[in-house]
Amino acid sequence: MKMSKIPESYLPPKELWPDYVVPDEFADTPMKLNLADYLLDRHIREGRGDNIAIKFMDKTFTYAQLQTMVNKFGNALRDAGVDVQDRVGIRLVNSPQAVITIFAIEKIGAIPVPTSPLWSAEEIAFVANNAEMKYFVVNAPLMAPVETAKANFEFGTRVVVIGGVPEEVKAAGNLVFEEMLEKGAPALDAVMLDAEDIGIILYTSGTTGMPKGCVHFVRPSIIEAKLVNKYVYKMKPGDVLGGAAPVSFAAGFGTFTLLPFEGGAAISLIPKFSPPDMMELIPKHKINLMTGLPTGYRALMKFPAFKDFDISSVRLYTSGGDALGAETLEGWRKLTGKPIWEGLGGTEMLHLVTSNTMNPEPVPNSIGKALPGVQVRVIDAEGKDCKPGEVGSMILKGPSGTLYWKPYVDGERLLKSQKKGVVNGWNQMGDAVYMNEDGNIFFVSREDDMIKSSGYRIGPAEVEEALARHPAVADVGVVGVPDPDKGQVTKAVIVLKPGHEGSDALSEELKTFLKEHIAIYKLPRIFEYVDALPRTPTGKLLRRKLRS
Repeated sequence: MKMSKIPESYLPPKELWPDYVVPDEFADTPMKLNLADYLLDRHIREGRGDNIAIKFMDKTFTYAQLQTMVNKFGNALRDAGVDVQDRVGIRLVNSPQAVITIFAIEKIGAIPVPTSPLWSAEEIAFVANNAEMKYFVVNAPLMAPVETAKANFEFGTRVVVIGGVPEEVKAAGNLVFEEMLEKGAPALDAVMLDAEDIGIILYTSGTTGMPKGCVHFVRPSIIEAKLVNKYVYKMKPGDVLGGAAPVSFAAGFGTFTLLPFEGGAAISLIPKFSPPDMMELIPKHKINLMTGLPTGYRALMKFPAFKDFDISSVRLYTSGGDALGAETLEGWRKLTGKPIWEGLGGTEMLHLVTSNTMNPEPVPNSIGKALPGVQVRVIDAEGKDCKPGEVGSMILKGPSGTLYWKPYVDGERLLKSQKKGVVNGWNQMGDAVYMNEDGNIFFVSREDDMIKSSGYRIGPAEVEEALARHPAVADVGVVGVPDPDKGQVTKAVIVLKPGHEGSDALSEELKTFLKEHIAIYKLPRIFEYVDALPRTPTGKLLRRKLRS
């Protein structure tokens, strides 16, 4: 098979690339490699083929069984015309088929492109065209917007459907996953790629417009997996990682298809998060590491039957994607006897760059310290390093970095983003933070979300955390809205718990309550009560939708 390369015009000019920092301990990572070979085949070569790789409902799959299915679907994709570095999209719920698909794409040297299960037909068509997907693998229940989007596919993208009725799938012009898997040959050699061949393209959640494709090369992806697993999760054979982050989205992709397999561990997959199902799976699958969103942990804390389940197997809880908050940290510790270790990552950086696991105990409200080998600075508007406690902009260098896909299209939209996102080799994270004298970093706000009112800078997360303490508040999002006198004023958008109704009286009650927790200038001037807040699959609040 020929080795196809990505045209230079599909990536920014090299002078705009970030500096890739490789920690000395991982400098021996080979320059020729394949993600599926390292994450899956390596364990079988080293005698771990009978180890459990996936636990799903009442089923288990060993590493050897997973490899066979990966080989079969990888051969089916290759027979269908997928070449090295071709892009294959995925829109899948957490399931063995999702993991099979991802590793199969990687093993033949193609590029997996996860897409959010929540994207609209317009967003699906945009990403399919932007990535120039050759194939798009989709679960049948997630097909409706894909069928709508197909009319706007510009590159002949074929759709493969998992779990559909074969006759109906074929009648719609799509391919049947199960038939492809059955026909594929069971032996497949991994295509070894160069260090700067692309391993993954992760698209952002679209919080500030159409999603942006973030390129991650093969070797940095493996180094990032080694780094995060060694210093955060410490997974090894016999461990079981559980949680609900979607593998078809950036955070879940790294959490469930990179990190556990780096350590030879197993994953426990749940198609859709619910407190009863999650609590049942912990003892059933003997989960001993758990990752979750702050919203997920808060939902579990409110689950009436929480204490009916034996979750003593869990040795480590982690969180990211949104602010955890000191109250949730303390509440979880009281309930379980164990803390939640918070960290910060990003689609542009592939996965975590900081973690509270760098401390003996989690520091409340902190996203922890930089992982070893990752360089983090906090700078002011002039580019000078901030003093401890002074709010500034977070910049960093690590194994991965900001590199946008196809920067020259759409009026060079992403070329502008690349110039803004990387300055002198440093990744500009777009996060307003401060660092204390111990090196712990405290997230204040996304810089784009910072509210500027009458000369004050207000971080919405602080206001949200305070409002969330009120007994009537189930969920809350805070944004700045234009004001002719103050520039912006703070607006709180609130989901109430059952039995409460939004009113002027409640708004005044909330203001009075907030005065006990935050400065007066941070108080919301506008309150709006809604049924639900717009969030990504990882729980991140879509503030642009609140503002609009």
